[in-house]
Amino acid sequence: MYYVYLLKSLSSGVYYVGMAKDIQMQLKEHNSGKSRYTKGHQPFELIYQEGPFPAVEAREREKYLKRSDVKQRIISKLN
Repeated sequence: MYYVYLLKSLSSGVYYVGMAKDIQMQLKEHNSGKSRYTKGHQPFELIYQEGPFPAVEAREREKYLKRSDVKQRIISKLN
């Protein structure tokens, strides 16, 4: 089972949507520079998560949340 998550960069304000079996482990990887996209925006905090989902559903949900209009709605609700 997988979770879909939204991270916010504490240094640049960039948001990142991803999916993982273990969100806390994935957050540690993002904060240690192991992810190419997030490497220059550390540190990150977890601000939203959904799941668990089977892998196929999680991938679809991740794609949906990556749409800028959807991501903005979630961010607006959290602020």
